[in-house]
Amino acid sequence: MPRIAGQVDLVKSEAMLDAASQVIAERGVGAPVEAIAKRAGVSKQTLYNRYGGKAGLIQALIRRRIDTLTAPLADGAEGAGPEAVLAHFAFDLMTAMLAPASLAMTRVAIQGAVDMPGIAEAVFDGGARVSRARLADYLCAENAAGRLAVDNPAEAADLFSGMVGARQLPALLGAPAPSDAETLERLSREIARRFVRAYAV
Repeated sequence: MPRIAGQVDLVKSEAMLDAASQVIAERGVGAPVEAIAKRAGVSKQTLYNRYGGKAGLIQALIRRRIDTLTAPLADGAEGAGPEAVLAHFAFDLMTAMLAPASLAMTRVAIQGAVDMPGIAEAVFDGGARVSRARLADYLCAENAAGRLAVDNPAEAADLFSGMVGARQLPALLGAPAPSDAETLERLSREIARRFVRAYAV
């Protein structure tokens, strides 16, 4: 059965994002758009029509990853309490932040913040801004349900993100810091425990 137009568009969009992930991992964020389009099997114009250029493509790529990471916040991890949900979220987020591809993109965004502000903005808008907004929404819901007492969800989301992101700076600078799964799980549980205790009802 032939795909309808919307399905074709979705398939092409996913192909372009997959190609961008592969090419950027291989060649860095400076990889030409032409190389990404070729890998995806589309024209450069198709890529520009869909994403507006490299910044939009990177933002969409990061947004796709954030959609996966924040999914447990949207569904409350099937009825789990806030400490369990936040520990799961912290572990997934920390793992993603410390992944080599994420560190490489963050380094490039920081280095190019002056010369390539569009790329830096895309990295922040597609990643940190979205994940913090979704965390704030989750905290609002937990507050309304009476499970937490969060008077300023946006600020609380920033504080939580700061604790989770504390390991990223040493990693960006190449400083030694344990990042094995066991250590990250322990840290995630501790972050969630302290956070929930700070905003206990």
